Amino acid sequence: MEILLDGRRRQVPPGTRLSEILEAYDPCCSVAVVRPAAARATQTRTLLVATTRGEVVIELAASPGVSLDPADLATPLPLHWGDRYAAAFGPFAREFTPSRTPLPYGRGDVLVGCGGYDPRRSYLIFSRIRHQADHGAPAGGGVIGRVVSGGGVLDRWTPGDRIEKIERVISWEDRTTAFTTTDTSLTLEDGMQVVTRVEAVVQGYTPEKIDTAVAATVEHLLMVVERGHFHVHRAASTHIRDESLAGTDLPSEEKRFRGEGTVTVRSEGPGRGDVYIYRTDLPGTPAHSVAGQVVHGIELVKLAREGEILCISVTPPRLDLIGRTAGDAVKAAGERGVKAELDIQDPSRLVVDQDPGTTLEALAKEMVFLGTTPEEKVIGIRLDDARAPASCALFRQVTGLTQHTLGRMPLFFRFEDVLLLRPALREGMKILPENTPEGEVPAYSLGITNDSRKGSGTVGVRSSPHREFGPTSEPFEGTNILGVVVDTGKLGALKEKEMIYVREVRP
Repeated sequence: MEILLDGRRRQVPPGTRLSEILEAYDPCCSVAVVRPAAARATQTRTLLVATTRGEVVIELAASPGVSLDPADLATPLPLHWGDRYAAAFGPFAREFTPSRTPLPYGRGDVLVGCGGYDPRRSYLIFSRIRHQADHGAPAGGGVIGRVVSGGGVLDRWTPGDRIEKIERVISWEDRTTAFTTTDTSLTLEDGMQVVTRVEAVVQGYTPEKIDTAVAATVEHLLMVVERGHFHVHRAASTHIRDESLAGTDLPSEEKRFRGEGTVTVRSEGPGRGDVYIYRTDLPGTPAHSVAGQVVHGIELVKLAREGEILCISVTPPRLDLIGRTAGDAVKAAGERGVKAELDIQDPSRLVVDQDPGTTLEALAKEMVFLGTTPEEKVIGIRLDDARAPASCALFRQVTGLTQHTLGRMPLFFRFEDVLLLRPALREGMKILPENTPEGEVPAYSLGITNDSRKGSGTVGVRSSPHREFGPTSEPFEGTNILGVVVDTGKLGALKEKEMIYVREVRP
């Protein structure tokens, strides 16, 4: 029997289970399954156009200018010509009378026109920008529909690209025929469609050209999905949302129409820092900056349920060299076509600064400058998320551990067995009492002063146990225990006014 796995047709024997066709499957991720009944029930007005540069979704017009059934088109259809105004794929034969008149078209309009006013040499034409032209279309313009998802793909087509398939997009109102699952024992059916991952391309990126106008927004998206997961913390009728880095302050960058498959980052108001993927079209809003576009797996986006995890890959992957050894960083940058310059030529030192700091800027410049520090200046710590989740999350945010594998804080005071550090807290940050100690604070506990004391936000570590005061020398009720210092032997050499770097050590 035949199935469709991530857009590729596969022949499998009857009785095959889902686990037998999945390649390098991440068991925590849900996959989308669409039974043949769903596909048969959806002879709708939406087409999926798979090209060598990504997928485009077309919503057909109620009264198309030319009758076009995808079953009548023999794919692949090569890109015949393209300019800044439009791109044409074909030829193929149609029957209509060309109007021989320049007609207006908007960005995303899809029409059927012809070459030399001969409908036997017809083309599927995608309008890239608003323009007026004679494309050999019939009276009325020959518009058959408009692009509602994958608009960024229109700008990436170059000679040699082609349309590989055109097919109807399914709808999934009936969850008995289309659903998400992590049950790999599911028995496959003939004609079943399986989608295992979401693929997206960031805003401003093509292999030929990089626009850095949205570099900060894109970097935030790459941080959220760096481990290949999109956490569906919220699933609404219009979008799914990942809140992994909620509360992050971001600049307001590109605002525009949010079509199906558009990826945005909220930059204003409640939920700033949340990443959205849209299930349907919405107008633009000042509170959201566009970060990218889904080019594969929109079915998984539409079917995902709250609490699920989706596997996701975003192009280009993040280029973050902070936390690596200098030698490894230079090699990793070179593999991405970026030259790395070091402040000190010692491959064993650890990278603590990267300039430019965002992936798009580094790739566009093809060069980064790396600041380094000796390994003995980096302190290993272990955070206690189970007992102090809010305090640990705040600590990671203010030290930079949310963004990188190394965080930083200045050491502003040390006396006897206590070291006090002062990370930069944003105005309005709250540190409510959490995981306050009882009895005795063990040696090398890491703590932060909560809002019950004047020194709120001070981080401290004490090299000896104490039954009265916490690591920041505050009473127990004013101290939140974050975790412990692992590299205790490095503390003695630290000096006041030095920048101290910390790295999480996982259990």
